[in-house]
Amino acid sequence: MTGNRRPTIKTVAARAGVGRTTVSRVVNGSDLVSADARARVLAAIKELNYVPNSVARGLVTNRTNAVALVIPESESRLGSEPFFAALIRGVSGALAESGTQLQLMLVRDQAERDQLTESVATRRVDGVLLVSVHSEDRLPGILEEMGLPTVLAGRRDAGEQLSYVNSDNAGGAAEAVRHLLGRGRRRIATISGPQDMDVGRARLAGWRTAHQEAGVPADELLLETGDFSEDSGGRAMRLLLERAPDLDAVFAASDLMAVGALAELRRQKRRVPDDVAVVGFEDSVLARHTNPPLTTVRQPVEELGRTMARILTDITLNDAPRRQITLPTELVVRESS
Repeated sequence: MTGNRRPTIKTVAARAGVGRTTVSRVVNGSDLVSADARARVLAAIKELNYVPNSVARGLVTNRTNAVALVIPESESRLGSEPFFAALIRGVSGALAESGTQLQLMLVRDQAERDQLTESVATRRVDGVLLVSVHSEDRLPGILEEMGLPTVLAGRRDAGEQLSYVNSDNAGGAAEAVRHLLGRGRRRIATISGPQDMDVGRARLAGWRTAHQEAGVPADELLLETGDFSEDSGGRAMRLLLERAPDLDAVFAASDLMAVGALAELRRQKRRVPDDVAVVGFEDSVLARHTNPPLTTVRQPVEELGRTMARILTDITLNDAPRRQITLPTELVVRESS
């Protein structure tokens, strides 16, 4: 061999006097190779210091050693929400353990949805990790029909059939409201997430459950819906104060919405927590740097990402059955409540 070029499967095949598929079968431990051919291939691999790559393995296994993390959100949303950064860290760390490549795909319009469908149809990825799932989203069903292993972050509803990893959204929200009730708050508003998402419905259900347990009616006038963004939190807080100026606490279904609520409360000269206590959900890096620091429900976002990736890897490598996992949450008390 001349020069410093890395040997390829083609080089090994030429040296051993066999076809590239035979080399790939030897690399992958297939029994469909004669003893003589196996010996020649192994000798060529040793002589050339050949390191098998994912393309070579894919000739026999029909695998690409790549999975797609699909996020149906804009670049600005991806960059502004700590949830996505933490999830990506968890996913990429777990995939690195198995030597699997990560392809990040933003699906913002029909053209990008078509591009994803093409990638799936041509098997450019072995599986999909899907985030921000809405109840009526057809994408999970399309992936299932195509037979592509798919793992969801969250779920579409309680009857979800696909593999998913979820946080205990209802339990975490109920714990947050119990905390506020325990501090003597009785007019506890909530800024819920979108109601076409299970996560939004579950955190709202937790708000209602805690009130019911305590025998304190949950006033529907104290409910406003956001979209998990900071702007929607500020807008919802303003509407809530207009309708119920006597509210004394607010549970926001995300830290970003809580940040928006805090800004609106400052604008209206409401003291936190003296006049209005505030609790968020996620325990993102933002929570420690608000003024005052934010009481919030910690969900293990990186662990959620790691678990999703490991489930998908187990399905694609070992044909493992589907799994549905709910991770526990924990209330973190800081000065905002």
